[in-house]
Amino acid sequence: MKLISPKYIYYGLDSTQKINNIVEEIKANKVYILCDPILKEINAIEKIASILKERNIKYEISTNVMAEPTVEKGNEIIEEVRNVQPDLIIGLGGGSTMDLAKAASLIAPQKGSIENYLNLTGDMKLEDVKIPNILMPSTSGTGAEVTDIAVFSTGDSKDAVTDPHMIANYAIADPFYTYSLPPKVAAASGVDALTHAIEAYTSIESGPLTDNLAYGAIEKIHNNIREAVWDKSNVEAKNELSLGSLMAGISFYNAGVAGVHALAYPLGGNFKIPHGESNAVLLPYVYEKIIKSCSTKLAKLAPIFKVETSNKNEMEVSKIITNKLFDLVEEVGLPKTLKYYGITEEDIQLLTDNALKQTRLLARSPLELGQNEIEEIYTNALHGKK
Repeated sequence: MKLISPKYIYYGLDSTQKINNIVEEIKANKVYILCDPILKEINAIEKIASILKERNIKYEISTNVMAEPTVEKGNEIIEEVRNVQPDLIIGLGGGSTMDLAKAASLIAPQKGSIENYLNLTGDMKLEDVKIPNILMPSTSGTGAEVTDIAVFSTGDSKDAVTDPHMIANYAIADPFYTYSLPPKVAAASGVDALTHAIEAYTSIESGPLTDNLAYGAIEKIHNNIREAVWDKSNVEAKNELSLGSLMAGISFYNAGVAGVHALAYPLGGNFKIPHGESNAVLLPYVYEKIIKSCSTKLAKLAPIFKVETSNKNEMEVSKIITNKLFDLVEEVGLPKTLKYYGITEEDIQLLTDNALKQTRLLARSPLELGQNEIEEIYTNALHGKK
């Protein structure tokens, strides 16, 4: 199997300095920076700005972003880029910011808008033209810096723009930008990364290369997420979580995600639940349902989850691991049921109908998830059945 990734991936503290090499390589004269507002408020953006200032490179900073971006927000960013006419785009922030940046990189120099290129409803084909970009995560979770997908809310669910040309020219994962994350954001993004790794590991499209990356990511995330969330001074845990997220991103980009994400998208589209929290609240319930289809693989995670395997078969080991996923979500302070978000029995049908539309994701599940299975998962997640 082949493994696809950005042309260059840089990881580690002070890897931001690699921007020096990049702007020289592409001979950048004007840069458009899209970043989360908080990063500008706390002056974290200055690390990038100072590099550009020293090189006398013009730049414009936009903080016109939102969580779970809509198609309309994506079009706003595309118009900003068309007006600025940069020769390099830098996206610094969470997954939403990076999705907006990479979509703008590809669509701004072409005809049309976001809606013309959506997977489910688009009517135009992307051409091989884009503005070079650098994607830099400020959370340890989305993996957006190493994927070719940009996700947008469409009213009642989500859709995406996917294209091989959308993958970043350069990905820079500098853990520095994750140090100031509030605990809830760190927890949601961390479980998001764990979901990427586990779903990639059990995907029907997985292979030896993605399995090794996913296994390593699961280990790093599981062993460090609690300290990274609750101990603001534990930079080593935050560094390891950042690396785990990067590894998970490369793995799931190549092997794909499945049922958890398919069911999470309607939670974001219908109820505006942040993506990381949507994945976290569903992760244990989905695996509780599909465990019989992937127990052989799940059982191999026993050393990571510290499960004693003596006198236990693979199914028994896998059930313990699934129970530990319930515990992990609680230990990092995230909600364990859909009731927390105001969802009721009356909403299950709507959620199920919209989840069934995510055929691309559902196709990768080791267990076929139809209407009955999806309804059961949502119902269990609503009532906390375990």
